[in-house]
Amino acid sequence: QMTTELLKVETGVVTTPPLPSGGTKERYFDRIDVNDPEYIRSRNMSPDLRQDFNVLEQKKRVTQILQSPAFKEELESLIQEQQRKGNNPTGLLALRQIADTLVASSVAGFSASPLSLGMVTPINDMYGAEYATMVKGEKVTRCKLASLYRLVDLFGWAHFGNAYVTCRVSKEQDHILILPRGLSFAEASASNLVKLNIIGEVIEQGSTNLRTDPTGFSPHAAIYSIRPDIRCVIHVHTPVTAAVSSMKCGILPISQEAMILGDVAYYNYQGSLDDQEECRELQKALGPTAKVLVLRNHGMVALGETIEEAFHFVYNVQYACEIQVNAVSCAGSVDNLVMLDPEKYKSLVYDVAMDSSFAMCSQYKWKAGELEFESLMRMLDNLGYRTGHTYRQPIVREKPRHKSDVEIPATVTAFMFAEDMDGAPTRLPLKFLQQRQQREKTRWLNSPNSYTKVNVDGGEDRYNSRTTTWMKAEETGTPIRIEDPNQFVPLNTDPIEVLQKRNKPYVPTEEEQMAPLPPNPFSELLEKDTEERPKNVERRQLGLSGTPAHTHTHTHTHTHTQT
Repeated sequence: QMTTELLKVETGVVTTPPLPSGGTKERYFDRIDVNDPEYIRSRNMSPDLRQDFNVLEQKKRVTQILQSPAFKEELESLIQEQQRKGNNPTGLLALRQIADTLVASSVAGFSASPLSLGMVTPINDMYGAEYATMVKGEKVTRCKLASLYRLVDLFGWAHFGNAYVTCRVSKEQDHILILPRGLSFAEASASNLVKLNIIGEVIEQGSTNLRTDPTGFSPHAAIYSIRPDIRCVIHVHTPVTAAVSSMKCGILPISQEAMILGDVAYYNYQGSLDDQEECRELQKALGPTAKVLVLRNHGMVALGETIEEAFHFVYNVQYACEIQVNAVSCAGSVDNLVMLDPEKYKSLVYDVAMDSSFAMCSQYKWKAGELEFESLMRMLDNLGYRTGHTYRQPIVREKPRHKSDVEIPATVTAFMFAEDMDGAPTRLPLKFLQQRQQREKTRWLNSPNSYTKVNVDGGEDRYNSRTTTWMKAEETGTPIRIEDPNQFVPLNTDPIEVLQKRNKPYVPTEEEQMAPLPPNPFSELLEKDTEERPKNVERRQLGLSGTPAHTHTHTHTHTHTQT
């Protein structure tokens, strides 16, 4: 009995009630009156005009929202909440997420996928007024350094205790940014970087309570103090760099990547710099120009005047070490490798790699590593990292305007190509262009005329003048769908013959040629002038006046009468 009741209950839960029979579902045409003038006007409207009206309605809606008192009150309450609770109220965070979504949807000309947004911790997480006291360019430097930490992590070069990336913020005060110990490189952001001075004292803690490692920072401090031209230092301890640093031969000149490194310095590093004597030895081994430092049995250090240049050197030193380790393992010995002449190749390859003349056609001068670094920033932004990187130049060209926006007279579309006139085969793009222009011309010529020319009397005040006006016709022409520019040409007609007849100049018929011409009113004057011209020429030759004979006779008679 209990089982039966449970079955009844389950059956009652599973069974869906029947559809109500009263009334039918309202459809679209039940809500529309086909005889409504507004509906007829919107139906006959062209798609372009309908889209323009929709955009205007949207703008009108936005204007109403901005001017509404409720929206102003909401903004005022949000500002008051921010002043009372700080810079992270719930409403402000929601607006910030919306703004990040809109900004990150277009990265240097590319459109980013909205599905990838918010899937990783953002790099640019600096908002609010507490960062207004930073020096000029510090926020951009923080975002770029945090992005460099993410790249080192993505390339697989990160090592918790033996990899450090630092950057100098200002040369005047020697403030240096570094990631605190305890955060992975994948967690680096602009706000959690710690600002230190040259002796390791904390100037600004950042957004975490974690501390830095003075042992790992000591080589960086020694490098910054002796090399004022260096702004970024990257220390990696990957397996291949550690392997090459343990070889007596060092970095061998067996690849182009090894040549790109230029002068390479070597130092017997013991894991820390305990006293000033060891710091001076490291500075002496580094020298004034080297950008790559090999720490014996402890990996590589790449230096750069910019963050991009430091990444350029660490990328190439990693590649050079991989090539060398593979080559040595395959050859069995260093003696079996083909060495390049450093004096012959190193300076040439290094100068080409550091030269920015390859971008001479651009309006920007790109330094070493900047172009590649911007491409990596676009990659991170498209993945949703929100780097906050300031792109120097968008790489996507502006789309050409629509043909209706081009300011060219309409008569230009009526020109013909010479190849078509001669019957010679033309290039496909030009042929397609000519066909499209001919279709546009034919469509315009066959459009129905909805206006009629009417002559209107001006009345007595206008002295019975007549004025020509264009009135809307009651009966318009019948539009015909133009599917072919030669739609009205008889079948089986040669298209070349059609073009020849169409462009043939007008020749009058025989009846028009035989028709008598109207009299010329100037013919009589021309005959009279032809008769008098030889007499005038003869008088000039005899030294007499050039006036006509009847004029002299009239003058003589007038004089005789006065006498």
